[in-house]
Parts: sequence; C-alpha cells; structure tokens
Amino acid sequence: MAMERTAINPVTWSLEMGFNQGELVSGHTRTLYVSGQTAMSAEGKPLHEGDMAAQLALSVENLEAVLAEAGMTLANLVRLNVYTTDVDGLFPHYGVLAGRLGAAGAAPATTMLGVVRLAIPGQLIELEGTAVG
Repeated sequence: MAMERTAINPVTWSLEMGFNQGELVSGHTRTLYVSGQTAMSAEGKPLHEGDMAAQLALSVENLEAVLAEAGMTLANLVRLNVYTTDVDGLFPHYGVLAGRLGAAGAAPATTMLGVVRLAIPGQLIELEGTAVG
C-alpha cells in the first residue's frame, strides 16, 4: 500500500505560512524521527555564531542529510519543530525554510518555540522532524 497524506486544516491561515494544521498519514512503512539539527559541521563544530540566516540554511542542509541517509527528502516530513533563541530574529529569514519546504511540496505540521538557549552555546536555531515513507 502506498503512503497517503491528507492535510488537515480546519482553519486555513497556516497555509499562507507554509504548514498544515495536521497531517494524516496512512499506508506508510517507515517512520524516521530526526534529532534536532543545528548549524554544526560534519566534524561536530558549531558554525556561524550570531548569524541566524547562515545557521538556518545549514540546519536545513543537515536535516536534509539525515533524511537522505534514510532515502527520504523534505517531501517526507510530516512534522517539524523549530526551536530558536530569537523568534523575532528568525522571522525575517523564515522564508528560506518555507521556500525549501514549498519547493519539495511539503507543508508539515509545524511548531515554533522560543527557548532560552540550545544545547550548544551560540546556536540560534534547531530543527527537529518526523518523516514517513
């Protein structure tokens, strides 16, 4: 049975922001739970301290790398949690993430949370997701 996704949107305002209120998934055979991805190098070194745009771009790339290792893409995301130490600082750059998701045809159920800090000092954003395929 092929995976089927149904967008659940009792209200539609979230569609303009690039996410569904819910995603009903059936027929899938694999679920990938992705740990929080930040702006870390392949060697585990934090990069782009203080640069929200660069950290967001690298966090998305790192998320895509985990998905790719499992034979998935952003199109497989059904849930995305966005953690940031600066919600107001993230909004001007959020279009980068929304654009990447839109290009992949994905509008995962999404939550953005402002947090005091992330595990690695200097990191401003962390992306955590659930993908099915």
